[in-house]
Amino acid sequence: MALWDRIKESASTMQTQLVAKKNDLKSGAFRDASMAMCALVAAADGTIDPTERRRVAQLIATNEVLQNFDALDLQRRFDANLDKLTADFDFGKVGVLQEIAKAKKKPAEARAVVQIGIVIGGADGDFDKTEQAVVREACFTLGLPPHEFDSRARPADRGRAGRGVRCTGSPGPRGPGEASRVAGAGRRSGSAEGVPGPTRDPGRHGRDGPIRRR
Repeated sequence: MALWDRIKESASTMQTQLVAKKNDLKSGAFRDASMAMCALVAAADGTIDPTERRRVAQLIATNEVLQNFDALDLQRRFDANLDKLTADFDFGKVGVLQEIAKAKKKPAEARAVVQIGIVIGGADGDFDKTEQAVVREACFTLGLPPHEFDSRARPADRGRAGRGVRCTGSPGPRGPGEASRVAGAGRRSGSAEGVPGPTRDPGRHGRDGPIRRR
């Protein structure tokens, strides 16, 4: 997936998108879900050292969108979620995902929560497999397909997928009748390898007379 391969570019793009809708991201549900998301990404492998903890806390405090909320309150919520995960990751993750699910009712907030997780996780350019896995889990919890966060997949490209777009750009047969006419034309003009195909003798039998080989 391109998102995971180009995380620095993706994180930058998503931060820009978040800032654009900053004024719509002020609810308590978004606050709680985004702090749970940050904790889940920070402790994705089940552990977190003090240096990493401080690094993520600093990213939260300086993120322009999260400045809608009191910094000390965000720190407290982040620490509480992180403590659950580091005490017992599997059990703690259940409660953290429940916090993330608070944003599910509003699709714009749900997407912003995932974007926050990617921005925080990808800030150092190292978005490892465990972080990728928990972000996908968060997507499923919020009812969002992970591919929505692929910065390289343009909406038009995703919309065309599966619709049989022609590579050559030229129209092809659209029905059995037209396919037959095209096939007939190919036989009269010869094959692609230059071997002459069957021809008709319009002099003796008219346009639709029997096939005569040269």
